[in-house]
Amino acid sequence: MRFQHFVCLLLAGLAYGQAAPPAPAPATPPAAAATTDQSAAPAAPAPAPEANVGPDDTVITLKGFCTDSSLQGDACKTVITRAQFEKITAALQPNMSPAVRRQAATFYARLLKMSADAEKRGLDKGPMFDQKLAIARMQILSQELTRAMQEDSAKITDADIEEYYKKNEGNFEQATFERIFVPRTKQFDTAAAKSSASSKTGPAAGAKPATKPVTPAQPTEAQTKAAEESMKKLADTLRARAVKGEDPEKLQTEAHVAAGLPGNAPISKMEKVRRTALPQNHQTVMSLNVGEVSEVIAHPNGGYYIYKMISKETLPLDTVKPEIKNTMSSQRYRDGMQTFQNPASLDLNDAYFGPVRNSAMPVPPRGVRPVPQPQSQSKDPE
Repeated sequence: MRFQHFVCLLLAGLAYGQAAPPAPAPATPPAAAATTDQSAAPAAPAPAPEANVGPDDTVITLKGFCTDSSLQGDACKTVITRAQFEKITAALQPNMSPAVRRQAATFYARLLKMSADAEKRGLDKGPMFDQKLAIARMQILSQELTRAMQEDSAKITDADIEEYYKKNEGNFEQATFERIFVPRTKQFDTAAAKSSASSKTGPAAGAKPATKPVTPAQPTEAQTKAAEESMKKLADTLRARAVKGEDPEKLQTEAHVAAGLPGNAPISKMEKVRRTALPQNHQTVMSLNVGEVSEVIAHPNGGYYIYKMISKETLPLDTVKPEIKNTMSSQRYRDGMQTFQNPASLDLNDAYFGPVRNSAMPVPPRGVRPVPQPQSQSKDPE
């Protein structure tokens, strides 16, 4: 849909330049036309037209459509040469596939006819048309600027890449860790708690069995706090044992069981991890030496993490050049677009546009309009 809208928008402007086409060129021989159709066979992503279709050969013929009203029948036709059509496709999308190229030709032929008929009706006259044309022009200019900015942003030299690599060498470190995760609290067995409470009190003498199910007992605030303190102590203990050389995989299993979690414990080994792949408050572990164990890292999502450095290396420049180039290009483009997208540079009249609606504000019911407020008689301050 986006491509179709873009095709229609741009071809509409190009149609005015094709209103008076040059003298008709000789029709394409049937053999040549058949060869052109066969060029759509599966091949490279954007195959070039056959060599026997020259720049001045006709590739589109519009029968019964011509600018000279005195021509009738077969004499009334408009032809588009390969050179003319390729100017259009180059502006729309370079290296079009045969299927897209045929689609663009169909759009162009239809727009030529429709725009010519619209001109006969005088639909190109008046301020509304001029305003739409001006907006279309701005859209095309904006698209051209975007393309130019992308091309400029991609002009990254080897010297630029090397300088970026040296300044951000830490981002290209790659490490293998053993990581122990200790949940912040335990998994309470509420059903067991309920059963235990029932066995201690027992049913009253002569009491009838309960007919309604009893909601499982939930842990009290004191129990929750005690469980959290217990898991924090466990994290400190496991860290001390890891420093002494105990197997982190075994320690991870102990933490999993102590937390009362079902299933198997998570795998502790993390291979070839980059700094940027770690949470922000975990990235300090990249500075550990091989064999060192980190301090206990409390994570806001509910747990404690302990890392042990197994191996570490810095990726060579040659292997990360494409990554650096893409990163620098994207950053340059974003910085350039910030000039046009900075919200602070836009000031809208709330009295006309209404207040800014944040995501938490409900959408007004359809058809409901805000009640206008009475205007003060006093003069607004300048």
